[in-house]
Amino acid sequence: MSKTIVINGKECAFDGNKTVLQIARDNGFYIPSLCYHPKLGPASKCRVCVVEVDGIRNLQTSCSLTATDGMIITTDSPRVLDAQRMVVNLLLANGNHNCMICERNGDCELQEAAYHLGIELPAFIVEEREDKDESGAFIVRDVNKCIQCGRCIEACNRLVVNEVLDFGFRGGHTQVVCDGNKPMGESTCVQCGECVQVCPVGALIEKKAIGKARSWEITKIRTTCPYCGVGCQQELHLKGDQIVRVKGVEGAKPNDGHLCVKGRYGYDFIYSKERLTTPLIKKNGKFEEATWDEALDLVADKFKQIIKESGPDAIACVSCARSTNEDSFYMQKLFRAAIGTNNIDHCART
Repeated sequence: MSKTIVINGKECAFDGNKTVLQIARDNGFYIPSLCYHPKLGPASKCRVCVVEVDGIRNLQTSCSLTATDGMIITTDSPRVLDAQRMVVNLLLANGNHNCMICERNGDCELQEAAYHLGIELPAFIVEEREDKDESGAFIVRDVNKCIQCGRCIEACNRLVVNEVLDFGFRGGHTQVVCDGNKPMGESTCVQCGECVQVCPVGALIEKKAIGKARSWEITKIRTTCPYCGVGCQQELHLKGDQIVRVKGVEGAKPNDGHLCVKGRYGYDFIYSKERLTTPLIKKNGKFEEATWDEALDLVADKFKQIIKESGPDAIACVSCARSTNEDSFYMQKLFRAAIGTNNIDHCART
């Protein structure tokens, strides 16, 4: 049976067990939140998503507050906004969030919260604490931009279960560390990039994307990863016709935003000058360019010759793991029905 809560005077229906933040987002209400991510669940660390609940004296974190039928919520009262401004001001002061040169400018959840709350300059200033960690092959860590939301830790430990990241030190010196405070490049991190995917600010950045494009210059195109047959959904970020970064598509099956290191960072090969752009046929020991008709006719003639001389079982096929299921199906159908052999294999079997 559908239940209802009231948010800023508007009745919002919902089913099942949902948090106030989820219902608010489903109904178009913006509540700043930085530690919450749909894949990671309630966190209640940043305290930015606080709201007023009728009948409860203290402000409540909407990301962890389970909605009950008839609940009355206020997200924009002076008390709520003052509390949110204080938290965002402290987060802005806890590092160097220079939006002018930050790679996440225009695509930063902290910047979005500050804009929503009308914060032009931080109320407090704290000097930078650490140098950037650029030791990783594909990821740059900037502790000075980290807001200690814990998203990357949860993603590393609970989603991909690499268990590399954790909080280290105490008090004002607390920061995210790799394997007990090793440089990322010397740790057991496999550079899968899941931490970058969930980071709400510019603390974790794809090294290959630095300086390539601002967020408003990017066109996003959804596609399927070509590296294996799983079918992971990717979001290509393009400036013009050049890929500047790749992200997983959140909520899409089968990967729900997850990507392996190849799927996330292995896109340079498409621009290689060594890529074959036309079929090649070897003549007199040397490869020469040919048309597709010439190449396919040659292959067909060779197959016919082998079948005539040695029978169809002298031919075998190996399907590539990068192929789609449909391509592999047609490959085996061709060899079973047209050529007449069951000598079929797939490279993923090994």
